[in-house]
Amino acid sequence: MLKAFYSSATGMRAQEVMIDNTANNLANVNTTGFKRKHVNFADLIYDTNSPPGAAGANGIIKPIGLQIGSGVRTVGTTTLFSQGTPTETGIDTHMAIEGEGFFKVTQGANIAYTRDGSFVRDDQGQIVTADGYILDPAITIPPEATNLSISAGGVVSYQVNGIATTGPTIQLARFPNPAGLQNLGSNLYAETPASGAEVLGIPGENGNGLVRQNYIEGSNVEVVSELVSLITAQRAYEINSRAIRAGDEMLSSASDLVR
Repeated sequence: MLKAFYSSATGMRAQEVMIDNTANNLANVNTTGFKRKHVNFADLIYDTNSPPGAAGANGIIKPIGLQIGSGVRTVGTTTLFSQGTPTETGIDTHMAIEGEGFFKVTQGANIAYTRDGSFVRDDQGQIVTADGYILDPAITIPPEATNLSISAGGVVSYQVNGIATTGPTIQLARFPNPAGLQNLGSNLYAETPASGAEVLGIPGENGNGLVRQNYIEGSNVEVVSELVSLITAQRAYEINSRAIRAGDEMLSSASDLVR
């Protein structure tokens, strides 16, 4: 059986993963704080009939070898944390991170991290995500509070009966390897051994980004780049299928020789 059948089959499966990833990126082009993913591939094990540098019959070292690959496999997906486009909303509880960092949120014992700063107030005045995750450290705004202000350094202040009040300071979390965070859906990430432990800090200090009130961060998906990736994956899939067809025609020709 031709090895090309199996190699081309792995190529078709790899391009299916590529198209699935591209489709997910395009589907989230308007998702707040979404970070696009890049698929990483690696070639499979090689059949080595003659390794490079082997000695020939005359004792001369061969400058090249004879190695035939077995196809391709999907290694993983890398999340690209480039900055998304900020959009002004005019909502005083909305925040965008300009630079590195994540908002830390909690729901009971569950801890998660997000770049989605479209926070709202719940029935107790706490600043929460759309799914009810509470911003950590917790910030509670009294119902009678006015002139809510959040500085670039994360300092929360407001007025109650004309008296200025300062609340807790928003902190941002950073990770040694943010690409190692686990996607939980709903714009949330979870810490993993690959990401390393969280490092909490004040916005604008020690490499943390700044907080921009009244803004949210858009997706970093580039539609044109994703469409190019989609076309490339589709063409690669077609070429791999043609390689299988060519191998089938070769076997058919070989079987005709004995008729």
